[in-house]
Amino acid sequence: MKGKLILEDGTIFTGDLLNPGTATGEVVFNTGMVGYQESLTDPSYCSQLLTLTYPMVGNYGIANVFMQSRKSFVGGFIIGELCEKGSNWHYEKSLTEFLTEQGITCLYNVDTRAVTRKIRSAGTMKGILVAEDAPQAEIDRLLAVPIKKEVVMEVSTPEAYTLETEAKDAPFVAALDFGVKQNILKSMNDMGCRVTVLPAHTKAEDILALNPDGIFLSNGPGDPADVPEIVEELKKLFGKKPIFGICLGHQLLSIAFGAKTYKLKFGHRGTNQPVKDLRTGRVYISSQNHGYAVDGDSLKDLPLEVTHINVNDGTVEGMRHKELPIFSVQYHPEAAPGPDDNMYLFDEFFKLMKGE
Repeated sequence: MKGKLILEDGTIFTGDLLNPGTATGEVVFNTGMVGYQESLTDPSYCSQLLTLTYPMVGNYGIANVFMQSRKSFVGGFIIGELCEKGSNWHYEKSLTEFLTEQGITCLYNVDTRAVTRKIRSAGTMKGILVAEDAPQAEIDRLLAVPIKKEVVMEVSTPEAYTLETEAKDAPFVAALDFGVKQNILKSMNDMGCRVTVLPAHTKAEDILALNPDGIFLSNGPGDPADVPEIVEELKKLFGKKPIFGICLGHQLLSIAFGAKTYKLKFGHRGTNQPVKDLRTGRVYISSQNHGYAVDGDSLKDLPLEVTHINVNDGTVEGMRHKELPIFSVQYHPEAAPGPDDNMYLFDEFFKLMKGE
């Protein structure tokens, strides 16, 4: 079936529709050459229409080992060529089978380069996926649907669970799940941490009652300003335990200290974003997925200092508290997909928990 992507400014892109239906959400693009399954199952894309810039998608299939969450939360999928036959020793099913099982509407045979150029120029905007012959009344109705804001609670784990380890004297991490990727948890677990994953709405007193050695604040979807109740709980954790935040966790941590965040024109989503460590001058290549950033100017009168910046646009990519064992980064150090340049951040967290 023929279908189309209609942006809120009226721009139309045509293609073929897999799993015919309708979808609405913010249209975003990811520039990674690999990692389509990790992107599809990254909760940070909750309710968004995800566009992949790489021209062929599905060529190595789908495997459970690469799942980053319990399901895909994307609102829709927009790609160039849909490869039906994947080749990979991990292969379990085709991308088409996965999309159908997950009920994801996919528009393929699309000029994704044109979509990307449009978003880069005009900025991220709302869009809809519909059949080519969709009536105008349905199109108008879908375009009027507001962007979903209640996304953190949708992707967070409904109940706590623990990743055990056989490591001796293992640090105990309490991880707040705002939409955590499984490879982040696996990275901490593999280095010898016992990790208890908690729902996003967990109260500070309940977190501290577990007596963890450290507290981790995960990545996740949406605008950090939409969850003020979480920010209030984070304030109660300051000075109690070492804290490490990634992506949304980084933004929420900043707001809790009094900083401000803002929406980027089209976000940072890809596997080759250069980040400079201001402490050493070294540049790392990072994997990123975020549409908001911390306002660097708002940090100036706070007990926080910027530790990393994005080489491309100078945005804040990392910070730390000047006195307390608290630090955070805007990017993903767990390399799923992407480079493993930044795994040292987990080592820094490990050392803080050990009191080193």
